[in-house]
Formats: sequence, structure tokens, C-alpha cells
Amino acid sequence: MTDDAPVTDVPATEEEGSATEEPDARRLDDLLEDLYHGQERISQADIYRRAVAAELPARLLTRISALPEGEYAVDEAADLLGGSVT
Repeated sequence: MTDDAPVTDVPATEEEGSATEEPDARRLDDLLEDLYHGQERISQADIYRRAVAAELPARLLTRISALPEGEYAVDEAADLLGGSVT
């Protein structure tokens, strides 16, 4: 046996998870507000491109990339991605 045990990620507790989700949700809301200013619907690809350019965290990029291709109204995108913009 060796002393070097593999290091694994420990799941965040609910308290820790909510602390990281709140800033993420705020950044997502800011992105959606910017994107949809004067626009009714935006494609998943455009949302993803702007999220990458805005350097959103990987967990948000993963959610956005998992959206089916198509166009979304701001409330649809917010509901599916966990934002609060309506």
C-alpha cells in the first residue's frame, strides 16, 4: 500500500452549493438581459456563444449546451437554465 491515496472531489453540501449557484444565477440573468435586449427569441447556439464570450462557469456552459437546438424566448431560456429573468 502507498501513502498516496487518490484524491477525489467531494460533493458540495447544500449550503456550499447554494452559495455558488447564487452568483451563477446572477451572471446568467445578466447575460440573458443583455442578449434579449430588443430581441424576442434567440437561438441556443447564440446563447452559448455569448456565454462563452462572457466566460460563464463551465457548469452553466454545460446547461446551455444541453438545450435542444432551436430558438428560445427569455422566459423559456431562464426557466430551462435556472435563471430568474422573465
